Amino acid sequence: MLLQACKAKIHRARVTQAEPNYIGSITIDENLLEVAGIVPFQYLNITNLSNGAFWRTYAIPGKRGNGDVCLNGPPARHFQVGDIVIILAEVLVKPEEMATLDPVVVFVDEKNKITEVKRHSAVAHPLA
Repeated sequence: MLLQACKAKIHRARVTQAEPNYIGSITIDENLLEVAGIVPFQYLNITNLSNGAFWRTYAIPGKRGNGDVCLNGPPARHFQVGDIVIILAEVLVKPEEMATLDPVVVFVDEKNKITEVKRHSAVAHPLA
């Protein structure tokens, strides 16, 4: 049996483009993908803090260093330029691997430039 888990998170990225006529996926700056450990065509969950929308699609690399976060195809109707999103990368793990899973969290600024990278275990809960 395998369990579905979060491998990485890009926290509070800003949507830079929405292309409804593209065939689908999310285009993400290659720097962000690399630091988060996300590979092209890996499934991602995208949550929109601006309107609560949730979408599942796959990653494609954008131009390195330009801050791309572009929703392509149908999600372009739910994610608009300027929306703040959380991007979650999925992984399948054996139950015994859950105890050592420590997802990477990539923090970005308003231009999607990396400001900090932490392991999830080092991110303090606001109520702690």
